[in-house]
Amino acid sequence: MLDIECEDDRWLAAGLEDLATQAATAALAHLGLDLEECELAVLACSDARIAELNAEFRDKPAPTNVLSWPAEDLAAEAPGGTPERPEPDFTGECTLGDIAIAYDTCLRESQAADKPFADHVRHLVVHGTLHLLGYDHIRDQDATLMESLEIEILGKLGVEDPYMLEDGPSSGS
Repeated sequence: MLDIECEDDRWLAAGLEDLATQAATAALAHLGLDLEECELAVLACSDARIAELNAEFRDKPAPTNVLSWPAEDLAAEAPGGTPERPEPDFTGECTLGDIAIAYDTCLRESQAADKPFADHVRHLVVHGTLHLLGYDHIRDQDATLMESLEIEILGKLGVEDPYMLEDGPSSGS
């Protein structure tokens, strides 16, 4: 189940619900999970709102493109290792967590990289979903694993390798 809370109407015009559903479904399916059995929420907001969240949760009072709050820590202990698989609760659902995505930063980044806005949004939702599943990019081996997954998942959606077009997401997740 994907729950989208839209605080910025520009996301409605951009078709975020469809883009987020495509991206989250593809990311989960790639890892053998089903969106129907998982629960995640996306907050579609502005730079001002994500800057508040970034300040509150990361002590960085500046906008970023995407933030993630995993419901549980699934990260692998060894660098480059595979995170734990989420376990369903008594209802059979896996609660994954929350993602916030900022319209202004997404638009700026897509324009700067000269790539379609929709493709960049899909990339950031895939990126945020992988964070919810325990993937990270702090250590080099983990970043390599996460980026390769993103490239594979996005390729299945017909989205070009985002790392050929940029230095990678400036994600605050």
